[in-house]
Amino acid sequence: MIPIGPLMWEHRLIEKMITLLEKECTTIKESGTVNTHFIVTSVDFFQTYADRTHHGKEEDILFQALSKKNLTAEHKKIMERLIADHAKARAIVQALSAANQRVIHSDLSATQDIVTNIEKLVELYPPHIRVEDKDFFFPCMTYFSKGELQHMLQAFWEFDSKMIHEKYTKLVQDLEGSKEPRKE
Repeated sequence: MIPIGPLMWEHRLIEKMITLLEKECTTIKESGTVNTHFIVTSVDFFQTYADRTHHGKEEDILFQALSKKNLTAEHKKIMERLIADHAKARAIVQALSAANQRVIHSDLSATQDIVTNIEKLVELYPPHIRVEDKDFFFPCMTYFSKGELQHMLQAFWEFDSKMIHEKYTKLVQDLEGSKEPRKE
């Protein structure tokens, strides 16, 4: 197996989540109400799985390794676009989370912000994934030796194995620092 295999599998799950978001967006538009729990769960998915886990492997391992290679101008340009897309996705997810918090706190005017941010994610991810899958990943594997590819694949597995510990360590730290009064 080459390192892009796991990345492409992760793309399939992200695509499924995008489909669910698209359906939720339609429901919000039709009903005028937001399933805030679904949005919280979606934000967690995009922050933890899509960004920290998936984009993390791309940026911290694959792109770092590629930055040490003599890439073609086209591949450099694509990689810069992909990194910019990741930053854009982070900002959209953050805005979606903020809008959802406003709805949770009875600011129903934020419903349109939720719709707008879902639409931005739905617009961003499919072409982003298409570029990675079809135009970037396979050609970029040719920059590496078989040994380098195996090393990268191992680095991906190690990266993934740390993610659950990182997520729940942060959760406990956040809870320890929480100043909100308990609701009983």
